[in-house]
Amino acid sequence: MHRAERRVAEKPVQTLGRKRDHTRDDKILEATIDILADTSFDGMTMDMVAARAKAGKATVYRRWSSKAELVRNALAWMNRNHLELESLPDTGTLREDLLVLLKPQSIAEEERKFRVLAGLGSFLQHPEFAEAGTAGIFEPWVVVNRELMNRAVVRGEIPAHADIEMACQVITSVASFRGLIQRKPFDKPFFTALIDGILLPALKNPQTAPNIMDR
Repeated sequence: MHRAERRVAEKPVQTLGRKRDHTRDDKILEATIDILADTSFDGMTMDMVAARAKAGKATVYRRWSSKAELVRNALAWMNRNHLELESLPDTGTLREDLLVLLKPQSIAEEERKFRVLAGLGSFLQHPEFAEAGTAGIFEPWVVVNRELMNRAVVRGEIPAHADIEMACQVITSVASFRGLIQRKPFDKPFFTALIDGILLPALKNPQTAPNIMDR
């Protein structure tokens, strides 16, 4: 064998590392949310997540170095907005647009979010994680409600100085209180009463222009 051929033969074969399977990430994050909803942050372990996701423990630990980091990422994953603004309902009235949004699957999803929030426990003692993880937990809902209300302004259905941000806060605050404190579903009859009795009257007949300095 020639010297050049011998060098080629002795050269180790380079192998590419296995690409990260992002579908596996989704399964792990979904398992984390399920355990948070069923148990709590304090009762959850990384081993439990691995078992629920049918993943090896090494796979979970390789991706997330701690339980708090895993939960932060799982909360961000749960907050993702699947509802595109371009596909929002456009019935011609704000009332009907808001009601169309509240479908059975969206009600179930919001109720699961309430259970997750109630189970965060000592996770909230990690300010660097908790703020990033929980601040936007209802943000997708706020985004679509804000868009529907802005459309109502363009149609002339509600005045331009209506306090849309406050209305969005009312929806999420009432939903949180009903789900977390009263342990009752945020169902369509309740949402209809909220729209007709509080939201639409406040939006259509604002007392004064909102003072942004008070925010």
